[in-house]
Amino acid sequence: MIAATGATAAAGIVKGFLDYAVAEGADRAGLLAVSGLAGMDLSDQDARVPLGAYKALIEAACAATGDGALPIRYSLGTKLEEVSIVGLIVHSSASMAESMVQLNRYAKLMVELDIMNGTERYSVSPENGQIWIVDNRPDPNSFPALTETAFARFIGEFRRSFPKADFALEMEVSYPAPPHAAAYEELYRVPVRFGAARNAIRIDPRWLEVEWEETSRYVFGIFASRADQLLEQLSRDGSVRAQVEARLMAILHEGDISMDRMAAELGMSRQTLYRRLKEEGVTFGGVHDALRQRMACDYLSARKVSVNQTAYLVGFSEPSSFVRAFRRWTGRTPSDFRAT
Repeated sequence: MIAATGATAAAGIVKGFLDYAVAEGADRAGLLAVSGLAGMDLSDQDARVPLGAYKALIEAACAATGDGALPIRYSLGTKLEEVSIVGLIVHSSASMAESMVQLNRYAKLMVELDIMNGTERYSVSPENGQIWIVDNRPDPNSFPALTETAFARFIGEFRRSFPKADFALEMEVSYPAPPHAAAYEELYRVPVRFGAARNAIRIDPRWLEVEWEETSRYVFGIFASRADQLLEQLSRDGSVRAQVEARLMAILHEGDISMDRMAAELGMSRQTLYRRLKEEGVTFGGVHDALRQRMACDYLSARKVSVNQTAYLVGFSEPSSFVRAFRRWTGRTPSDFRAT
């Protein structure tokens, strides 16, 4: 399983989107291969996946289905509580005001951005009698689908819970109109202004005064306690090895990857990377080799790709070299391993 640090997404969120894309006609094995993920990486809903892998998955799924609005449709139609503990906490909150506090507290359990620098992900901004929910994510135009899905979550959750009441009234996004911009009006059902100075949705002010019915503080406490444990685990998982593995996943197919290149991607010198890995009892070459072995076994166990395709995915240009390496790893040939 991938050890992911830095910018990450919850495996439950990623798996939910993957399943949705497959239901819409995309090929599961193809999407996993493009994203550098394996099925076992998504087996635990609370596990972490590199954000780059999630982005690659979304882009590949949109291309495969010919539907650039696929992330919006997924988020509008999927209940958050089914893919993330954050949804359970939000739905157990006593009011929208409290749910916003909890959303900010636990937002990183859905998508953790290593560039937030302590800033809350969402802020509620009163402006001239209007109420705006502002997404404060830095560099939003590098991954517009995150903005699309975030706002679709807000709108979809209220649309299901209060089908006869308006929640969102208008929307502003900082990126230019995408090719699927025509789908925005159909899906969000509010006016959208592209190329704005921020990413925000204007909501009906009365929602901030409404208290939810039938909330259980006991249940809320159970969910919050579990979420706190996950936050603590997430804050501890900062090993250099995990950071190296997370970055290797996206480029594993390229084959021989130098330590100099990895050090540069991590923003440190080669000597510093060597020293810090040594402190953790590993070497760069050992981490790279172990990741190749793990991913090769995952691909072959799934039986969705051939031995030759597996060799390419884990960075071997020649199948014969892959066979020798696999025999060294496991004492078996890839064909024998795949057949069992």
